[in-house]
Order: sequence, then structure tokens, then C-alpha cells
Amino acid sequence: MTTSLAAALSALELGHLEPRVEDVAGMAAPAPEALEQTITAIWSDLFATLQNTSLERDIEEMGWALVNLFHRAAAKKHATIDRLTDEIRLLLAEQDGSEINTANLEDRIDLAKKIEEAATCYELMRDTAAALYIRETGRSWIPSTGNRISLGVTAAIIDGRAFLQARRERRRDANTAHGTPVVFAGGRLTFGTDEDMKVFGANLLRTLNAVRERVADMYLIHGGDMKGIERLAASWAEQHGVQQVRFSLDRKLGDRAGFRRNEQMLSLKPRYVIAFQGNGVTERLVIDAKKAGIRVVDRRGPLGTAPSARKAPGDPKVA
Repeated sequence: MTTSLAAALSALELGHLEPRVEDVAGMAAPAPEALEQTITAIWSDLFATLQNTSLERDIEEMGWALVNLFHRAAAKKHATIDRLTDEIRLLLAEQDGSEINTANLEDRIDLAKKIEEAATCYELMRDTAAALYIRETGRSWIPSTGNRISLGVTAAIIDGRAFLQARRERRRDANTAHGTPVVFAGGRLTFGTDEDMKVFGANLLRTLNAVRERVADMYLIHGGDMKGIERLAASWAEQHGVQQVRFSLDRKLGDRAGFRRNEQMLSLKPRYVIAFQGNGVTERLVIDAKKAGIRVVDRRGPLGTAPSARKAPGDPKVA
């Protein structure tokens, strides 16, 4: 019998193997404080070693990969929990009161609880490393695909398509942000001087803070472009415990992708659209938002200021 290369490679992936109940029974999860201290020590030792060496330029990439290591570990645990949940549903449907079936059901439930404990530990390690990453680089850590969610952390970063699906299905789960939506949009900008860049950054943060003062329960909707000014907004959100919904571009739509993203973001009926300088897609977002009666905080003027001195009604005051 022959085996395809894909099947052979799949067999080498150990993530699908599940522990048995007896493997984890009676074993307590590590203390959260111990996990945080360990990750902090690993991070400090590693990057202190890399600084001022020929490897210093790789620090940001290495930091992202380290956070991603724990993110992937947590994702595998959640995938296992999903499979166990299906098994538990089946066992519940087949319950006949026999001792064997009852024992099997209890074993599956106990195993799911233990694996959920492990997933929570990996999420804590990821979030600890992500906090160190933002401190080191000034950038919010966002996975290349999918969500970054934690059972006990409110500053989630949720994939936009998963969020829309959760809303359609009326599921109150980790893919659903709670509160009042606020859209942030802006492009990839360059500045003539470092001073201009600092002024722009200060205006951007001041705008976000002003909007949050008016919308205390806001969650931030953006495109997740980590090479543009949206990364500044994402970092601000993470530092302030504000949930994020990220609408990445659907590349299959080609030139239509940006406009489709606009439609998805505006379909959430945001309280405000915060607009900084960008391309034609950003301009269209502003036009469509105004047509829909959504208030626009327009900061497309020089260095993140309002285009004119006249303040639009409902525009949060920015000192």
C-alpha cells in the first residue's frame, strides 16, 4: 500500500495526538505568577544577549516568533477541546445509564477541563510575551492569520470575518466584541522630519483618547495593517484594554477588496469613523460614512489635524 507525501507529512505532525486522562490526572497547572516570571526572564535574557550584536536587527522578528510559539500552542489545545466537545455531545446522546458509558463521559469531560487549563496557561504566556513585545518594539502583536483571543483577557484582537459570522449566528463567544464600535482608518505615511512624526503620533493618540472619553465602552475596528498607522491605533488599543476587530483584506477580491472591507466595517454601524490620511479607499470610507449618517472624526489635515478649523457637530474635542 502506498502513502501520499501529504499523508506522510501529516502523520509526522504530532499536534493531533491527545493526552489520556491518566496522563494529566492529579497534575496541577503551573501558577500564573511562575509563568509570567519565566517568560519575562526568557525574554530579558534572550534580547539582552542579542542587543549590540550583529543579530540586533533580528530582534523584532525573533520577538514576534516567540509570541507566536505560545499562540500556536494555545490554538492546538483549543482544536483538541473542539474535538472533545463533539465526542462529549455524542456520548451524551448515547447515554443509557450503563457504568461504562458514564465512565467514558466523565473521562472525556475531565480531559477537556485539563486541556482547557493548558490552553489558558499558553494564552497567559502568549499575552505576557506580547506585552513584552509591544514594550520592546512599540507594536501590538497580531497573529498572521485568525484571532488572538483569551478567555480571561478583554483586549482581544478578533478577525473581522469571524466576528461577522458570530453576529449572524448570535453566538456570544470569544469571537464577539462587546460595546460600541468605532472605526479607525489611515494609510502608510512618511514624514519629512522626526519632529513631524512625533507631532503626528501625538495628534493620533490624542484623538483616540478623546473618542474614548466620549465612548467609554468602545471597541476599535481597523484593517490590521501593521506597516501603516493602524499599528499605532492597535498598540494604543492593547495598552488601554480596548478590544479590537481586525478586517484584513480578502485578496481574492483584487481591487475590490478595500471597498468590500469598508462595507463590512460600516455594516457594524459604528458610533464614529476616525479617518487619517490614506488612499482612495479611505476617502470612499469617509464619503460612505457621511452618507450613512455616521459621524466622522476627520484628521486628514497636516500631521493628523482636522482639514479645517471648523469643528463638525459631534466631533470629540481634541486639545
